[in-house]
Amino acid sequence: MAASMCDVFSFCVGVAGRAGVAVEVRFVSSAKGKGLFATQLIRKGETIFVERPLVAAQFLWNALYRYRACDHCLRALEKAEENAQRLTGKPGQVLPHPELCAVRKDLHQNCPHCQVMYCSAECRLAAAEQYHQVLCPGPSQDDPLHPLNKLQEAWRSVHYPPETASIMLMARMVATVKQGQLELLRRLFTEALYEEALSQWFTPDGFRSLFALVGTNGQGIGTSSLSQWVHACDALELKPQDREQLDAFIDQLYKDIEAATGEFLNCEGSGLFVLQSCCNHSCVPNAETSFPENNFLLHVTALEDIKPGEEICISYLDCCQRERSRHSRHKILRENYLFVCSCPKCLAEADEPNVTSEEEEDEEEEEGEPEDAELGDEMTDV
Repeated sequence: MAASMCDVFSFCVGVAGRAGVAVEVRFVSSAKGKGLFATQLIRKGETIFVERPLVAAQFLWNALYRYRACDHCLRALEKAEENAQRLTGKPGQVLPHPELCAVRKDLHQNCPHCQVMYCSAECRLAAAEQYHQVLCPGPSQDDPLHPLNKLQEAWRSVHYPPETASIMLMARMVATVKQGQLELLRRLFTEALYEEALSQWFTPDGFRSLFALVGTNGQGIGTSSLSQWVHACDALELKPQDREQLDAFIDQLYKDIEAATGEFLNCEGSGLFVLQSCCNHSCVPNAETSFPENNFLLHVTALEDIKPGEEICISYLDCCQRERSRHSRHKILRENYLFVCSCPKCLAEADEPNVTSEEEEDEEEEEGEPEDAELGDEMTDV
């Protein structure tokens, strides 16, 4: 993205879905691109912003293996007990406190033409207005010769789990443009954020460039009705003995799920988020992303106090990966995100040898290229 836009593009987080905390996007460097910065003190545990994606899609293998999610917002459609039964492989699995399950099957609706399922009439209509008119296969939903089904099968044949992207995310971007919704998004975007100094980014061509840029910054999305039920159980006020019994039940449930299903617990997909895509990576992040509403609404929360002018960074690595050696972290980031990290932790460990820790040697092979290969630094811009 051009530096002129990143330098001065400011957002009030209310635009992204939550008022009260201001952030701004700034140009950082030619290598690092843009970054998201706090404009006032943000306290640890505070929600920095909530954002709705421009477009989202479930991963194709995830959907094929019956992880049932709303075709628009990715909200989990199974009841928590149904979810537990499928993940444990135990049809008779019963959950206590079934009233804590938040899934409302009475609100579910399907497309009358292709029968894909949505969590609500609102999602069905939103999908139809944005992209589904172009992508709906009608009665050919299960026809392997339909062009979209052939496209999805080709994608699955070269992208096996664990998944990080979906061809349907790109298809929905194209369909959004074909249905004329990009112009609607541009008008709404202009109404919310227009500034004379940034006028070139609000023209049709400028907005198409911005839309394409966001397409290089997909964010993983995970939803689970079982997880929602567990969080609701955690909030119950129970006698100590009852709490101990419930916690022991949940612990055993997750052990049973791990034995039967492994690590694939959630409905998973990815989405394109304008504001979140501006967050750079750090191996010592001061913020984290989550999806606590069991749909595609992304929450970014402060992990520590963030001062005005400080960059807001998330981590592209999970907790276990962040504890590995600098060499191992760089290997993961180079292979999956095409950049070499220069966060404070990596700089502090720069003198460490470029070898993995002893317990990692069995699972990692020697690298064929040096650490200083020609890669970007923080690839929020591609």
